[in-house]
Amino acid sequence: MTSIEGAVVLVTGGRRGLGAAVVDEVLARGARAVYSTARTAFDDPRPAVTTAVLEVRSQESVDALAGIAGDVDIVINNAGVLLPAPLLTGDLADVQDTFDVNAFGPLRVVRSFAPILAANGGGAVVNVHSVLSWLGGSGAYGASKAAIWSITNSLRAELAEQNTHVLGVHAGFIDTEMVSDIGLPKTSPAVIAARILDGLEAGQVEVLADDTTVAVKAMLAGPVENLTFTSAH
Repeated sequence: MTSIEGAVVLVTGGRRGLGAAVVDEVLARGARAVYSTARTAFDDPRPAVTTAVLEVRSQESVDALAGIAGDVDIVINNAGVLLPAPLLTGDLADVQDTFDVNAFGPLRVVRSFAPILAANGGGAVVNVHSVLSWLGGSGAYGASKAAIWSITNSLRAELAEQNTHVLGVHAGFIDTEMVSDIGLPKTSPAVIAARILDGLEAGQVEVLADDTTVAVKAMLAGPVENLTFTSAH
């Protein structure tokens, strides 16, 4: 079990959207301190929150953060990017950038913070995936989320030896700026944040954060041609 109360938590992409909701929720559950990151400098007036610039595409940036955040107990990899790049016709640079942020970015963070978590007793890693990890048809974004899902599952096995709990989170569309132009039902970031932390504190290894995600996960044993994103999902 991982307790939020008294813990020091790192939330990447904590400035807005789901990340901001996670910062609010860990503070409400008694976190002792929070490191909240964004690509550019920002302020948070709450004494328990330390803001930091983090570019997850840069190992140097990730290592610099690890150098000042040696007391972290829980790493929540929330930072991500949504670039509308079809795999076949999109700019390959956009595809590569999507993978660099959504898949390799969290991996860089975990690689840098794993020794810190081990020194602090094990702690936990939370990686935010997507229901689109399991559905084709969403181009580079879904493919990158499939990659981080697989990375998370391997990290869970690799980090077990140092007693670090690894939680993977799958969610459908969350009511944030990132998907504001998509006309599908969305869930409040505060609701998703609470479900993530409920799962973490309960010792779960996977959180299916909404009904859509539960339904799609149940389809994985069925015909692969059904696993394609449409407005019906």
